[in-house]
Amino acid sequence: MSGHRIYTTSFASVYPHYIAKAERKGRTQAEVDEIIRWLTGYSQSELTSQLEKQTDFETFFAKSPSLNPARTLITGVICGVRIEEIDEPIMREIRYLDKLVDELARGRPIQKILRESISN
Repeated sequence: MSGHRIYTTSFASVYPHYIAKAERKGRTQAEVDEIIRWLTGYSQSELTSQLEKQTDFETFFAKSPSLNPARTLITGVICGVRIEEIDEPIMREIRYLDKLVDELARGRPIQKILRESISN
């Protein structure tokens, strides 16, 4: 697959930026991890393992145990692009994660970020 260079970027190299963004707004690493686990289906130990292996984004999402079906409820604009209009599956997954971290940093309650009231 010839894709964007983010596909071959290590997830572990971007992960600290997700944490920093959340922590600057008073949120926690645990909440970021919860969002990632919700989106991908990784357990905490599997997530830690992926970080230690320096897995690239493409592999990180391709090997996700169970992408959450409620992730399609994530809509809006991220980096100037409407998520619903992204055709490339891996890029859409990356942007879903970006959007969730943005919502966390903006103070949205975790239950709403995880679309619990909508999907349950």
